[in-house]
Amino acid sequence: MKSIQFTDTKTGEEIHIAYSSYGNGQPVILIHGWPLSREMWEYQLADLVNAGHRVIKYDRRGFGKSSKPWKGYDYDSLTGDLHELMVKLDLKDAILVGFSMGGGEVVRYISKYGEERIAGIVLISSVVPFFLKTAGNTEGVDAEVFDEMIKGIQNDRMGYLDEFGKKFFGAGFLNKPVSTPLLNYYLQLGSKASQQSTIECIKSFSATDFRNDVDKISVPTLIIHGDSDKIVPFEVSSKRTAGMIPHAELVVYDGAPHGLFYTHRELLNRDLLNFISGKKHEEPRPEDMPVTSVF
Repeated sequence: MKSIQFTDTKTGEEIHIAYSSYGNGQPVILIHGWPLSREMWEYQLADLVNAGHRVIKYDRRGFGKSSKPWKGYDYDSLTGDLHELMVKLDLKDAILVGFSMGGGEVVRYISKYGEERIAGIVLISSVVPFFLKTAGNTEGVDAEVFDEMIKGIQNDRMGYLDEFGKKFFGAGFLNKPVSTPLLNYYLQLGSKASQQSTIECIKSFSATDFRNDVDKISVPTLIIHGDSDKIVPFEVSSKRTAGMIPHAELVVYDGAPHGLFYTHRELLNRDLLNFISGKKHEEPRPEDMPVTSVF
């Protein structure tokens, strides 16, 4: 297992961030969502590497095979981990790709560390710009939603994540975009996190205001979201972010759930490769659309 090691400047703890690196060429850094790990990118990896890119994916602290400290799950700390990875691997002209919670690290990275190493960014099903409803953010989601998530994790983490996974991929009685074994696999990825990191990251991705961070983005930006996302609704997230970044390209996948990295993987991979090569989104043909079982 590859990893980088450094000392957390706030806690003094030694932190290990596990990562994988494949291929050569322009670096593409894949940042996973909650509550998964870098392994969620399995269905993007081959297309990106085979297209001539160096692909780096890593486990956020508290998840996968990275260190699981008790503290340090605020976005400044999480983004500091990303910066350590960028510096230690000397990554330049990079494309940052953040899914869901990972979108926060992407925009906070630019806000804190600038765009010197960054050629472009992709936000997929992202929590940006501000998830939580407050007096100054009336378009957000009620705090009770996140409180219930935390209670579910405290009471029965595996049971809660099992049900969460079905909603994550839009699975129901008649709609089965993901097989039961694959749902179980993603549940196992989530199980590798600690209860503490799982809960603390709910607090971070719900309550962190990224609106000022978004204002600092000037590199090419692609925003992708599904209009059937029941985890991070499009209207409170990517729709707003696209309006805050005038040069951003917004792509909305018809009928796509939150976990579109699997359900709409062919469309996503094509959009990623087109964006990296400077091309615009191509409207999908009927045969490109995912087919789900009704049995």
